[in-house]
Amino acid sequence: MAKRLFDYHNEEDVRLPVLIKSAEVRVAKNGKKFIAMIFQDNSGHISGKFWDATANDIAQFKAGEVVQLSGKRELYQGNPQIKIYSMRLATQEEGNDPRTFVERAPEAPNAMEEELNSFIFEITNANWNRIVRKLINDHKKAFFSYPAAKSNHHAFAGGLAFHTLSILRLAKNVTAQYSSLNKSLLYAGAILHDLGKTIELSGPISTDYTVSGNLIGHIVLIDEQIVLAAHQLKIDINAEDMLLLRHVVLAHHGLLEYGSPVRPQLLEAQVLHELDEMDASINMMTTAYQHVDPGAFTERLFGMDNRRFYRPTNGQTFPDPH
Repeated sequence: MAKRLFDYHNEEDVRLPVLIKSAEVRVAKNGKKFIAMIFQDNSGHISGKFWDATANDIAQFKAGEVVQLSGKRELYQGNPQIKIYSMRLATQEEGNDPRTFVERAPEAPNAMEEELNSFIFEITNANWNRIVRKLINDHKKAFFSYPAAKSNHHAFAGGLAFHTLSILRLAKNVTAQYSSLNKSLLYAGAILHDLGKTIELSGPISTDYTVSGNLIGHIVLIDEQIVLAAHQLKIDINAEDMLLLRHVVLAHHGLLEYGSPVRPQLLEAQVLHELDEMDASINMMTTAYQHVDPGAFTERLFGMDNRRFYRPTNGQTFPDPH
């Protein structure tokens, strides 16, 4: 079997086709341009810098292109990177279909859709149920194929649906233990909370932020969708149940500095925020553990306050999250 990105160890020479996940043109201290890249295949992604980039290099080595990469895996400030020796566009014979290099969710879209429908069935408030069904139907293709983020957590094809289902599974157990929780509200909020990412992000290949994603963000975008859906379904947007649903979604980042227009002021809003944080954190750490040996520290995780995490030597296994 051909080697993948994370089959290589530090100080080992690398030669393989990879997808350029992102490519940002920057200027070095010497005034020359370079390309800060992230290379990807279905084992993960690693950064690299293409120095002294010419206009031709910048034109051809763009996000979404598959390249034949030659270099060496190194550590820089505790994080893995590729020191690039040479790079060229991959040929069709070598494999240059970007879709084959994309990381994917561990569950099939049809299985995730079937399970999601079972949760929607348990939303007994008629207005919430109708809103959820309409918006999932309106964004169905993107919801089951998009990542949940450009980087950090669940940043793989199908990651948005997988992350949503992970939260719903957690919510099912939490509501079984705490009868004071409104299960319908928590389920509806969980399903809708990140649905705006189908507008905020560009798609599963070389994911980037759209113009509306950069200028508005997924939280406000999905609130707008909820309001529009309510008008189309002739649901009173000022009714208390609709205000509760919008609040749970609007507050799910928890803090104003993390992008929430409001802080949680409902039990279900606080619980959704904490479940969202937990699922994202576990995914980030589990993914990082996959790429280090027992007895070693992970790379620094930006989404975890730039901390590193130790992988114990006790034989604990970390199933590949994607």
